[in-house]
Amino acid sequence: MSLLESAVVVLMAMAVVHVSDAAVHKVGDSAGWTTIGNVDYKQWAAAKTFRVGDIIIFEYNAQFHNVMRVTHAMYKTCNVSIPLDTFTTGNDSITITSKGHHFFFCGVPGHCQAGQKVDINVMPHNLSPAPTPSASVSPIAPATGVPVPSPSKAAPWNVLEGGFGLLGLAMAFFAHFVCGYA
Repeated sequence: MSLLESAVVVLMAMAVVHVSDAAVHKVGDSAGWTTIGNVDYKQWAAAKTFRVGDIIIFEYNAQFHNVMRVTHAMYKTCNVSIPLDTFTTGNDSITITSKGHHFFFCGVPGHCQAGQKVDINVMPHNLSPAPTPSASVSPIAPATGVPVPSPSKAAPWNVLEGGFGLLGLAMAFFAHFVCGYA
């Protein structure tokens, strides 16, 4: 087996192990992303443990709602003027790629003020506490169907985060080089 084929096998094994560690969270659970009813998104988020690699799903009626990713300052004041990202499909899946606070709200007038906003506090894989909110927001992967911006230089190493990524790497090397499996 060539070196290139070996590298592909190792990377595939790492990716499978890393992806299996992710959880999927539907914002608001069965209620979804809405102003109808009495959904407390602060309470919803506090009851969850979010980690790097998790997928956050916003389900809503796209005729009446949207999702904006914003800074902490914008979140506190419900300022919709210059969001970091805007999602409008009604079924937005967002992969969290970094620890820390990620701020979202509905940009329809009055909805954020009515409580349609959520602060998702993402823990690293080792479960240490995330930093307190700052004026900047950590990067996330865009929702499905949205053009992907060029990745940061650190992005390829995200697969090595946490024990499962390193365990996968060790297992792949052991299987290939010690046992001779391809």
